[in-house]
Formats: sequence, C-alpha cells, structure tokens
Amino acid sequence: MSGFSVANTIKQRYTFSPDVEIIDGGTMGLDLLPIFGGRDKVLIVDAVDFGRDPGYIGIIENDDIPSVLNSKLSVHHINLSDVLFAAKLMGISPSEICLIGIQPQSLDVGLDMTGAIKEKIEILIDVVIGKLKEWNIQCALLSHQELSK
Repeated sequence: MSGFSVANTIKQRYTFSPDVEIIDGGTMGLDLLPIFGGRDKVLIVDAVDFGRDPGYIGIIENDDIPSVLNSKLSVHHINLSDVLFAAKLMGISPSEICLIGIQPQSLDVGLDMTGAIKEKIEILIDVVIGKLKEWNIQCALLSHQELSK
C-alpha cells in the first residue's frame, strides 16, 4: 500500500484546521519523533499484518499498539515500533494514538497497491475521516470545483 497515496488523496479532498497536519511518514523512522512531541493525538495509517484476508481494515488504539522493538505488526514495523518505543521513553507520547491498518496481500515492501487494496482504499479513507471526526476534528470535504483545480 502506498501511504503517500492515502495521505495525498485526503489532502486533496478535505481541508482541516491549521493545527492538523497530514504527512506521509513513509520510511522516516525516528525522524517522526518531533511530530509526536506536543501532539495530543496522532493517527497512523499503514499496511498491517492482521493475519486476515487482503483488504481487511482494522483499528488499534493506544496501549494495544505494540510499541516494543520486536513487534512485527506493521509492514514498516521496525520504524513504527522504534518511534513508539522512543516516544514513550522520552515522555512525548501523545495522549491518544490510533493505528488504522489495512491487510496487505504481501508483507514485502512495495509502492504498488494490489487489487484488493485498491478496492478498499475509499473505505480506508472513510474510516480515517470517521476517526478524525470522532476526535472532533473538523474535516471539510472540498467541492467538486475545488477538487478539479
């Protein structure tokens, strides 16, 4: 799955208050730590091995997100685990963390989305927007005119 694709699509379709930042963390690893500092909430979207059929979407929150270095839950597990573990050690973990994951067909790192993922991408985006709204974050859908610019 391309996190860049999801982040980009959300940025193109919605506007948010200035305190909301949509980024593609990709393979930033520990470079994500400054983003965690000073945040109340962090939402992460990634390919996650739930052991389910490709395209399955799941939500894991707070202490249920493994933050030990040997976790193999996410395709980008080393980077994500390192960041979560380091943030806890440094005392900069946000009060709420949510990982919204989609089961990939393969755990091999790649940029191309498989058919099962492409079919579920709109649902994944809806789940992300739903979580943001649950957190009382204003998500304004842009008009069709604005989208075509």
